[in-house]
Amino acid sequence: MTLAELLVALVTFGLVAAAVVTLLDEGQRAWAYGAARAETQQSARVAMARLTAEIRGAGRGGQGFAAVAVAAPEQIVLQQDLDGDGVIAARGERVTWRLDGAILRREAGGGAQPIINGVRALTLTYFDAAGAPTTTPAEVRSVEIVLVTRPDYSVAGSSVSTVLTTHVRLRNR
Repeated sequence: MTLAELLVALVTFGLVAAAVVTLLDEGQRAWAYGAARAETQQSARVAMARLTAEIRGAGRGGQGFAAVAVAAPEQIVLQQDLDGDGVIAARGERVTWRLDGAILRREAGGGAQPIINGVRALTLTYFDAAGAPTTTPAEVRSVEIVLVTRPDYSVAGSSVSTVLTTHVRLRNR
């Protein structure tokens, strides 16, 4: 084996090794992107399902109180009379959903518990019985929710985000 053959073999090996490393790196980036996308979608769906179920149930147990106590763009306070005593005071009868930084929190009498992390935006738009936008809590009959989530870490230099939108009608009003 001559020096020239050895150099040709080393150059060929180097090119093949560089191609393999590049291929593995791209595969790892694709996997990380897919995993982050699945994580953001799953957490957004869980939060959206819980929030929509509680909005639908708001106002249960009577008509002597507002189903929505606070109608803010990033916070909603829902009320229901679970024990049927006509007073909104028991634990779980007043539920607050709010965005706190990048954490969506739910408070039902035991402190604000985190539901999901990585929330970049929560937008709540309120509508009255005629479908017109309103900011008066007693007039709210439906809510449009826009939830944007993104992982807390950077994925392969790209932005992975999930946007979920739904329109929920209060069943008890």
